[in-house]
Amino acid sequence: MRLNNLPFGRPGRFYRGNIHTHSTRSDGALSPSEVVAAYRDHGYDFLALTDHFLERYGYPIVDTRPFRTARFTTLIGAELHAPATELGDPWHIVAVGLPLDFAPPAPGETGPDLARRAAASGAFVGIAHPAWYGLTLADALSLDSAHAVEIYNATCATDNDRGESWYLADALLARGRRLLAYAADDAHFKERADVREAWIQVRAEALEPELLLASLKEGYFYSSQGPEIHDVVIDGDRIRIACSPARAIFVSGRGSRAQRAVGHDLTECALSMAPFAGSYCRVTIVDANGKRAWTNPIWLG
Repeated sequence: MRLNNLPFGRPGRFYRGNIHTHSTRSDGALSPSEVVAAYRDHGYDFLALTDHFLERYGYPIVDTRPFRTARFTTLIGAELHAPATELGDPWHIVAVGLPLDFAPPAPGETGPDLARRAAASGAFVGIAHPAWYGLTLADALSLDSAHAVEIYNATCATDNDRGESWYLADALLARGRRLLAYAADDAHFKERADVREAWIQVRAEALEPELLLASLKEGYFYSSQGPEIHDVVIDGDRIRIACSPARAIFVSGRGSRAQRAVGHDLTECALSMAPFAGSYCRVTIVDANGKRAWTNPIWLG
C-alpha cells in the first residue's frame, strides 16, 4: 500500500462524505432515507450507511443505491462485530464497499478473521473508535487487514469523552504499520450532537462509488471538523502547507518529533522535515474555534 501519495495535486476534486453512520436498521433513530437526507441536503457528496451487522438486527447491509443521484452517491457498508477483544468486548470494525450478500460471521470467526474476509471482498476496513472501548495495542496489531484507524469519532466525544484515537494510531505507525486515518460522525440521531461534526474529503475524478472507494484505499483524502487543507507539498527538506485560516499548524511524527507554526489567521507555512527523516509525519490544522483537520500519515522512508 502506497501511503506517501498526497491527494492535493491529483486529478479531480474533493468530495465530502461520512463513512460511519447508523439508521433504524440497527440502533439509529432515523430511517435510511432520513439519514441520507440529513447529509445530502446539507452539502455532503456521499455517505456510507454502516448499521450494526448483528443477528438481533437481521445482519443488515442496507442497499442505499436507490438514494444515488447525479450529485450524491452512497457506498455500501456495515459495522462488523465478533467476539472478543482483549478486554472482552465485541469488536467494532467499519467496512465500506461490502457486497450486499456479505455473509454473517461464522461460528468461531474472530474480529481479525472478519476483517480479513471484509477486505478480501473488496471493502475498505477501518478500526472503529478504538479509544471508546479501550482497544489495546495488541488488539489493533492483530487487525492485519485494516486499512485505517478511526482517529476521531463525534459520537464517542459526547458519549464518554473518548472521541480521539490518534494515540493508538501513532503507536501502530511507530511500529511500522502503514495505516491511514479517518474521522467520522458515527451518527445515531439521538440525544447527542453527532451529525455533520466530522468528515472526510476524498479526492476522485468523479462522484462514483468505485472511484471513491479506490481513493479511500489509496489514502487520497484528509479528515476535518471544519478547517480546509488546500495543499501539502514536500519540497526538499521543507514541508509546505496551505489551509483555511488557522491559529496553529502542526507536523507530528514518531514519538515526540514535531514542528509547528502558530499565529493569527495562518494560511500557509513551511516547516523543516529534518525531524521526520526516514520515518513518517502527519499534518494537523487547528482553527480559532479549536476545530481541526488532519492529513493521512506521510511516509518518508
